[in-house]
Amino acid sequence: MPPSNINRAHLTRWIKDHRASFESELRELVEIPSISMDPSRKGDIRRCADAAAALIRAAGGTAEILETVANPIVQGAFLRDPSFPTVTIYNHMDVQPADEPTWKQDPFRMSNVDGTYGGRGTTDDKGPALTAFYAARYAVEQNIPVNIRFLWELEEEIGSPSFEGCLKANAGKLTTNSVVVSDTVWIARGKPAVSTGLRGMVTALLSLETGTEDRHSGLVGGLARNPLAELAEVIAGCVDARSGKVLIEGFYKNVQKPKKSELDGFLASGFRTSQFQKVHGFKSLRTRDHKAGAAAIWALPTFEVHGITGGYQGPGVKSVVPPRGEVKISMRLVPNQTPQEALKLLTRHVKKLNKDVVVKGQHGLLPYRGPSDGPLADAAVESLRFAFGKKPAFVREGGSIGAVVTMEQVLKCPIMFIGLSLPEHGYHAPNENYDWGQASGGMVAFTRYFELLSQKS
Repeated sequence: MPPSNINRAHLTRWIKDHRASFESELRELVEIPSISMDPSRKGDIRRCADAAAALIRAAGGTAEILETVANPIVQGAFLRDPSFPTVTIYNHMDVQPADEPTWKQDPFRMSNVDGTYGGRGTTDDKGPALTAFYAARYAVEQNIPVNIRFLWELEEEIGSPSFEGCLKANAGKLTTNSVVVSDTVWIARGKPAVSTGLRGMVTALLSLETGTEDRHSGLVGGLARNPLAELAEVIAGCVDARSGKVLIEGFYKNVQKPKKSELDGFLASGFRTSQFQKVHGFKSLRTRDHKAGAAAIWALPTFEVHGITGGYQGPGVKSVVPPRGEVKISMRLVPNQTPQEALKLLTRHVKKLNKDVVVKGQHGLLPYRGPSDGPLADAAVESLRFAFGKKPAFVREGGSIGAVVTMEQVLKCPIMFIGLSLPEHGYHAPNENYDWGQASGGMVAFTRYFELLSQKS
């Protein structure tokens, strides 16, 4: 790696001097409940887009709100010289709902306790977005020869349904040499990680109707079909609940098992099943083996049951046979699997188990496999080492980011990941948080990343 010309002492002072403004701007964003899956929050989505665009303009950049058939996208830039390389930073400004009863605070009133910022969106993904933005501001002030674009989406949490159409319509004004995504998670504090892949996903509803209304089980039980019991049988025929092995015929046909070298890298990230269990509050896991556990969450596909509805849902037991039931499921996918093929295999398998069950696909996202070598991967590794003092390990992400594959296809450029969030920050969980240590270190990392990209021009 080329040596750094960054004055580390000056950068550290700059970051310290801008802490108050960072916290104020993060508070402004967090306290806008930009919940993309809630149609009643359309006004808040718009307010968030306006606020995000205003931040870029206030820092001397250009910003535009790109309209879509659904939620807008904020595109901004610090464009200085066409001869400079251009990097685009992708983040999302929409958030998950925050209706869990275990929140210890109002999720849309940001708390700040000794540099730990509580509230929905602090770590997923407004905090990391603002971190990268502040690093971009510093890079521009210090005349690092790089152009920096921003793509801040407002419907990532619902699968980015409008992102592809908007990107294609505006591709001419979004030209870039590379993209860096700041929406991934380390495995442990003090152990940086660079993600090189995302699992894809397909969701579906399995429904069965066997009657027209509730019937007393004392009158009809034994002869009447019970749709919930039959759906439970179908679920058991699709996945081994104890091991997690998917039982759908042909499901693993195209799956490439991770190599030993990649599994070794997973463990180098600090992954341990005991810590995983503690951080996520589980009472037990399917395996205690570290390598098998890491492979299960990053490199292998899954079948998950998210909800079963039908029948009486109130307190106690109401002894009725319900007329219908529904199961909400998803399948996480790995490279070489596609949502279309997975849904096709599921439908065929379910029909063999129970011909009356209706399978309705919802939405799907392709998996993504990024580079673990080459100049961008080297730059990501060096940037995190420079900022946090330790060489990061290569991992994958168990989740999905729908926009990533779209950006690769439409913008026709490589994509890297420099995430800053930690497991204890609580992605999609109650009491979500982010902290100044990760934010300030992230500003250093992104500044070094911009410098390295400029040196490769």
